[in-house]
Amino acid sequence: MSEILIAIITIIYLLGVPLGVVWLSRRWSFINRISPMMVLYCIGLIIGNVGILNNSAINICNWVGNISVPIAIPLMLMSCNFGKWSTKIATKAFATGLASVVIVIVIGYFVFEPLALAANVSNNDFAKISAAMAGIYTGGIPNIGPISQSVGLPNNLYLLVTSYDLIATGIYLLFVIFLGKRVVRYFLPKHISVSQNSNTQHYDYNNHKALFGKQRWFESVVAIAVAVAIAAVAYCISLLIPLGNSTAVLVLALTSLSLCISFCKPLHKIEHSFELGLYCVYVFCFSIANMVNIKDINLIDNIFILYYIFFAIFGSVFLQILFGKIFKIDGDTVLVSSISLINSPPFVPLVAATLGNKDVVLTGIGVGLMGYAIANYLGLGIYHLLASIGL
Repeated sequence: MSEILIAIITIIYLLGVPLGVVWLSRRWSFINRISPMMVLYCIGLIIGNVGILNNSAINICNWVGNISVPIAIPLMLMSCNFGKWSTKIATKAFATGLASVVIVIVIGYFVFEPLALAANVSNNDFAKISAAMAGIYTGGIPNIGPISQSVGLPNNLYLLVTSYDLIATGIYLLFVIFLGKRVVRYFLPKHISVSQNSNTQHYDYNNHKALFGKQRWFESVVAIAVAVAIAAVAYCISLLIPLGNSTAVLVLALTSLSLCISFCKPLHKIEHSFELGLYCVYVFCFSIANMVNIKDINLIDNIFILYYIFFAIFGSVFLQILFGKIFKIDGDTVLVSSISLINSPPFVPLVAATLGNKDVVLTGIGVGLMGYAIANYLGLGIYHLLASIGL
């Protein structure tokens, strides 16, 4: 089979299955109750691990996943009302999220130090692992490269950290999608819309009128065209600005341009642009699930690193909920801030869709971008602190 034919079939598969699941959700209400994302994630994991997809198809999955998020962000932001967006809440969410990550990583260093020594990992190398984790869970996986080079993390430990991170963050993402909403809203107050006149709380995103309805199709085409244009401009900006972390530049450009567009009243009135962005999020989730090959991950060697990562992720979430209670931060903001720091900003639209709350998209992305900005500095600081203590 030619490469072009494989690419065409894979693209149809990646775009068609989410569309089919959404179509079925209009007829079978239980799909909406368990979330179309859960159905798509399960289908993707099954297909990705039975050996149907070859390397060419996996590359297409990566390509489609990389494209879908830059288009989803403008679509989900362009109809939002940010006139009363609270930078105070975003700052509190970032500060408490950052403090939570730092606290659990430092505590985890001492908790798991005996296991590290038993696995012949020195205190100094374990401090390097902690530094890498601090960078990942405040700035995202792109930060592990520069931090690892700065502190001299050995290649074998680098591979273990990234492999275990894939497992842990995947499980955390499933937790957020399926249980996160119930957990945070049980302990923390529900998010209040930025505007009393906002229609966010009343619009039913499960109708999927933008995908299957015959009305206002021209508006949908305009919204998609604007989103594609914004994504293209943002991508060009990320190429022109010579910074090491091009992902941070891309997300910042996407967010800034989308925020500007959201003040354009004709586009602001396209309610179902969020719904179109939600479909792009489904495509992203499905593409990522197809790329996860559980058989390639060795869970035996240095398993303490996986324990440490789980401790850091879920321990930081626990602290964020506690800090949210103390500093009066709503549950939705805490959840999107957590996913932005731990899994990176591109996952924020997915969680916002799970929450059914587009008002928190900008806050979540903003928290993640601030994390990008200081992650490298924080990682180096954690390393020098723990290395000096371990001597």
